[in-house]
This record gives sequence, C-alpha cells and structure tokens, in this order.
Amino acid sequence: MLEIKNLSFSVQENGKSKEILKNINLSLAQNKLYVITGQNGSGKSTLVKIIMGILSQTSGQIFFGGKDISSMPIHERARLGISFAFQSPVTFKGLKVKELLDIASGQKNSLSQNCDYLSKVGLCARDYIDRYIDDKLSGGELKRIELAMALSRKGKLNIFDEPEAGIDLWSFDKLVSLFSSVKGTTLIVSHQRKILEIADKIILMKNGEIVKVGGKEEILPLTTNSSCTKLRGENE
Repeated sequence: MLEIKNLSFSVQENGKSKEILKNINLSLAQNKLYVITGQNGSGKSTLVKIIMGILSQTSGQIFFGGKDISSMPIHERARLGISFAFQSPVTFKGLKVKELLDIASGQKNSLSQNCDYLSKVGLCARDYIDRYIDDKLSGGELKRIELAMALSRKGKLNIFDEPEAGIDLWSFDKLVSLFSSVKGTTLIVSHQRKILEIADKIILMKNGEIVKVGGKEEILPLTTNSSCTKLRGENE
C-alpha cells in the first residue's frame, strides 16, 4: 500500500548540509498497525511529515497504492486517502466542532455519526458538538477533537504523530483501544510501551535510519534501556 524507496532528507545548518534521514526503505501493508519508535532526534516525525507532504524529501520516492506521490502536495495526498494528526493540534478558530467533523469527513454527518466519532475519543457529543474551537477548550480537548476528525476522514492510511501528547492517563487507555479499532492502515509515532504492544510491526529508528522492523517480541527488548518507552513529546 505504501512503499518508500531510498528516501533521504537534509537541511542547511550553519552553512553546511545536515542529513536528517538517510536512505530510508520501507513498505507498509494494507490494514496493519505500525508504530515508529526510537530516541529523540532519530527522524520519526520528519519521516511521517514527508509521507504526508508537509516536508519534501531531498531524494528518493514514495508510492501509495502503486502511484508515485513523491512530488504531490498535501491536499492531493489527502484526496488519495492519507490522513494526518499532529502532535500539537491545529486550531481552527471560528468553527464549531460539528463543522470540523463535516469538513474532515467530506460530507454532512448525522448527529449519531458525530456522536460516534466523539464518544470514541472520550467526549460527549451533547457537550461538544456545538462548541466553537477557541481558547476555552483545553489542549487535551483539542487533541481529542483532532483525533475524532482523523476518525471521520476514514483514511486508507492514518498517521498519528505522538497521539499520547497532552492526553490524560484515563483517556490514554481509551486511546490505545481506539487504535486497535481504526480501519485501514495505521502509522503511529510513539514512545509509549502500551502503543508499541498493539502494533503488528514496530519500526525502530536511530540517527535518521531504520535499524530494524519486526514484531513486538523482537523489537521491544531493543528499546528497554532507551528513552523509547517514556511518555513525552519531542521536537524533530
């Protein structure tokens, strides 16, 4: 479903080229759950942003459903069925929650549909459906609303960058079960062990390279003494 070939990404730093991703090769199958993990600065968030088209690779190709999307803009990738939820929620002031869900799904949702999306992320539709996206909502509420939007898109490839950031512990357990029920292929960037444990495959990164791809029995022992299992955000 998704295939990455020889992908690299560099930035200019103090007049010199700094390589962030180095010759990444990766294949994702349909209807599987993948988790990318690794220490801070390993390139995890950079990789998923390139897949979505937020950043552009320096070299290499990306294929989605057999189609070369390497130079496609974000909106065209979204039309093909790639969905992205940011580590820090994007705000849309002036819109109501129900309007955001309609925009995300590309149709006018029924009340029961919106209720279903919101309840899956631990929000009561009665309390939130007509609320405006403004500074009266907490960071955790905005995060859950963005996750509800991701569900309403019903993407073929659903990307979540550190979805646990800003989520309280009670909601975190609900979040883990949510990912197990998402349809399509799911790709999550996370340090959290509970999320790693539900993955079909774990992608371990280090210093801009993929070190290993495998099941949890194979990969989790490699993360035991690293920062991979800590609940915290990162900037990459």
